[in-house]
Amino acid sequence: MTEHPDLAGLQRRLAEFAAARDWQPYHTPKNLVSALSVEASELVEIFQWLTPEESARVMADPGTAHRVTDEVADVLAYLLQFCEVLGIDPLAALAAKIDRNEHRFPRPGAGEAP
Repeated sequence: MTEHPDLAGLQRRLAEFAAARDWQPYHTPKNLVSALSVEASELVEIFQWLTPEESARVMADPGTAHRVTDEVADVLAYLLQFCEVLGIDPLAALAAKIDRNEHRFPRPGAGEAP
């Protein structure tokens, strides 16, 4: 079983990669969120004209699966870099958002008298 790196480790690797290439001046919040949008659009492009059934089977084709995996990695890389630059803990942000959504959108039947 492959061990997965932790989030902080991935953010550190991304920062080191950028630093080794002197890319930090370009890694502003505006530039990173723009790049994130572009990469998300490239992921959307793969699915653009597929039927719902075809989209559900997209990972069955090795070539398409590789493209999807690469674009997911690009989206995550830019999101992690964006969070690092702005000091956002993405896991804490997600946990807080789930908490808010659980209150905003209660389960059907929740709160009803038995």
